[in-house]
Amino acid sequence: MAQFFEIHPDNPQQRLIRQAADMLRQGAVVALPTDSCYALVCHLDDKNAVDRIRRIRQLDERQHLALLCRDLTHLSNYAKVDNAQYRLLKSVWPGPYTFILEASREVPRRVSHPSKKTIGIRVPDHAITQALLAELGEPLIATSLQLPDDEQPMGDPHAVRDALEHQVALVISDGGDCGLHPTTVIDWTGDAPVVVRQGAGPLTGALEPFDIEPTDRI
Repeated sequence: MAQFFEIHPDNPQQRLIRQAADMLRQGAVVALPTDSCYALVCHLDDKNAVDRIRRIRQLDERQHLALLCRDLTHLSNYAKVDNAQYRLLKSVWPGPYTFILEASREVPRRVSHPSKKTIGIRVPDHAITQALLAELGEPLIATSLQLPDDEQPMGDPHAVRDALEHQVALVISDGGDCGLHPTTVIDWTGDAPVVVRQGAGPLTGALEPFDIEPTDRI
């Protein structure tokens, strides 16, 4: 049965953050709140945990999982970006945006797209998630927590625990409901960025000069 940690949304208790990080290092799949919706996360180097996440979400290997990063420090380790891409990423992160980028050779094959060699990366604006990433010192593998028969992601930690108490090791609550919208996904593996999914991140501000138009391509 899943453990349930209630962690302060603004000042996360370091003791609980350390416990959650230790569980992830030992192979746990964890449900945690982000700045968009709940996410399923696991350790970067744990193939069995990745497989469990894919089974929960019923995702095949052609569907992206994302790297959840604390900041842009490790970006060049996992993605190939030019100066224009870096400037835009820096202007919107942390925030509810996932960018699909050309993957570097450092990216595990289980995370990158098997034929396109691309990777989804995001930097969340959420104190608990940021504290956990800081404690780990490395990215997490992540995907929005949207169950196969649901029309939208999950946002209520108690509903998450009820639905997944035998499939995840830990549910983290920040004391309230998380959002119900996944991140805005932008594919920038070509010459220009293309919106794959309109989500929690608005297409305003730094994104406006790029004349991005949503498409139906998923």
